[in-house]
Amino acid sequence: MTYIAANRTAAPCTHTHRRFGLLSLLADRAALLRQRRALKKMDDRALDDIGLSRAQAEAEAKRPLWDAPESWRC
Repeated sequence: MTYIAANRTAAPCTHTHRRFGLLSLLADRAALLRQRRALKKMDDRALDDIGLSRAQAEAEAKRPLWDAPESWRC
């Protein structure tokens, strides 16, 4: 899933390489959009399983597309 706003501490980069280019950026943003839509559709039980409240899920789903998680900016 996505990196939740409540956990804004910078995560260490675990990527072995950094991807460049417009296609990579578009692919990353498409993945982010899919993840946020899936998060919004989860029921309360599923959200509880991953340790999120409905309010946190809604807040994450409403974030703009260009507001990518810090861990993606390695």
